[in-house]
Amino acid sequence: MADPESLGFEHMGLDPRLLQAVADLGWSRPTLIQEKAIPLALEGKDLLARARTGSGKTAAYAIPMLQLLLHRKTTGPVVEQAVRGVVLVPTKELARQAQSMIQQLSAYCSRDVRVANVSAAEDSASQRAVLMEKPDVVVGTPSRILSHLQQDNLKLRDSLELLVVDEADLIFSFGFEEELKSLLCHLPRIYQAFLMSATFNEDIQALKELVLHNPVTLKLQESQLPGSDQLQQFQVVCETEEDKFLLLYALLKLSLIRGKSLLFVNTLERSYRLRLFLEQFSIPTCVLNGELPLRSRCHIISQFNQGFYDCVIATDAEVLGAPAKGKRQGRGSKGNKASDPESGVARGIDFHHVSAVLNFDLPSTPEAYIHRAGRTARANNPGIVLTFVLPTEQSYLGKIEELLCGEGEAPVLLPYQFRMEEIEGFRYRCRDAMRSVTKQSIREARLKEIKEELLHSEKLKTYFEDNPRDLQLLRHDLPLHPAVVKPHLGHVPDYLVPPALRDLVRPHKKRKKLSSCRKVKKVKTQNPLHNFKHRGRKSRPTAMPS
Repeated sequence: MADPESLGFEHMGLDPRLLQAVADLGWSRPTLIQEKAIPLALEGKDLLARARTGSGKTAAYAIPMLQLLLHRKTTGPVVEQAVRGVVLVPTKELARQAQSMIQQLSAYCSRDVRVANVSAAEDSASQRAVLMEKPDVVVGTPSRILSHLQQDNLKLRDSLELLVVDEADLIFSFGFEEELKSLLCHLPRIYQAFLMSATFNEDIQALKELVLHNPVTLKLQESQLPGSDQLQQFQVVCETEEDKFLLLYALLKLSLIRGKSLLFVNTLERSYRLRLFLEQFSIPTCVLNGELPLRSRCHIISQFNQGFYDCVIATDAEVLGAPAKGKRQGRGSKGNKASDPESGVARGIDFHHVSAVLNFDLPSTPEAYIHRAGRTARANNPGIVLTFVLPTEQSYLGKIEELLCGEGEAPVLLPYQFRMEEIEGFRYRCRDAMRSVTKQSIREARLKEIKEELLHSEKLKTYFEDNPRDLQLLRHDLPLHPAVVKPHLGHVPDYLVPPALRDLVRPHKKRKKLSSCRKVKKVKTQNPLHNFKHRGRKSRPTAMPS
């Protein structure tokens, strides 16, 4: 129940057009960060704000930014059109999401406030034309904003009024320290600034000294993740690496975890190994690969949101980007060297209705666990996080537990009780599938994806028109066979299903065809623990988490 004394959007003195856009988004009340940050920002104060992933930080800076711009245009003297707001983000995907949120909030004042995204390096020519029209707000990564400043496509020294650094704790760890320092030399002496972050660390302190002037610090007294009534967190100890693959196969194939899932691993090579392994059992998945162009990655996310896939395999931002400070080096750390440093999925990416986050590999840092878990249980929907742990990793799991609950509090990561002996009948199938996924098949799977990108690339279209033989050679190259799929593995015989789980097993629904263009109706997030409800003690499955 909402606090009757909390401040509503209608009491913040916002423009009616912004209130209408907020109503269209279905926001009846501001979140805690929005309630505290918006009034302070409208007073002209600099802000240093920490709030957990999924708490509404984007709107917390976008609403006051739009209000200040609209107020200036409607009440102030007529001035020349200029760029007055800049939003810096660490990745291209976050830039796209920030732009989308600002556009949704300015839906009823789009003629008065224009926003441009300049994060994609490949669109420099079109960006130059957009910047010549002087949009009110520019969104981009520090490197792209600096590039346009150095080319005189963008001038801020006489016009900038508001600077936002979103996901500020990633800016330095993604290697943007020098770019940011150079960028600040192009800004006026006086401007309002916001730093928004999910965590506070030494990088935030350095940014605070560089960017902010006498800021108000909002370190909200809220947990970094939703409570146990909304987000359930479990850990399961797997004795061997093979046990991890076996358990994952059982969970997905027997539909013990339902709804959309995000599978996190620590390297790109592991992503493809896992995808090829699950393909052996006709479990459709896709890999969010930082080596692919931004448009392709966004297309994968869109397909996931529309229901073409129920499972996406990804590495988190610290792996896809530059290594974070103090990163724990684990086995198999190679395999991501070609990834785009301005792409990542651990934070901020707009996955819809994620029921479960499965940490197949333990996160590289305790903070990375927070950002992974923040992909589910959003907007009051339920969610589950299940972390696979090897015996040698249990001490490191304690560090994550310390970050989540502190001293003297009850453990947050509860044991996920699962009798591995009940799925021993699947082990020979698991081993058979693991043998089929070789280093050569992983390499060919990645090559096949790149080959498809080349064949469908709009940028190479002109090249192939001038060099048709190259196109012909690429099309008629030797076919790649990533892994031999054995059809019988896709079917689960009844005699292999443990008796306690037979009532839960249901056939996988057919996925929507990727060529389908019809609109897909959105559905509410399923409770991934739906399987375990409405059952008496006698029929309770052994897979039930406690």
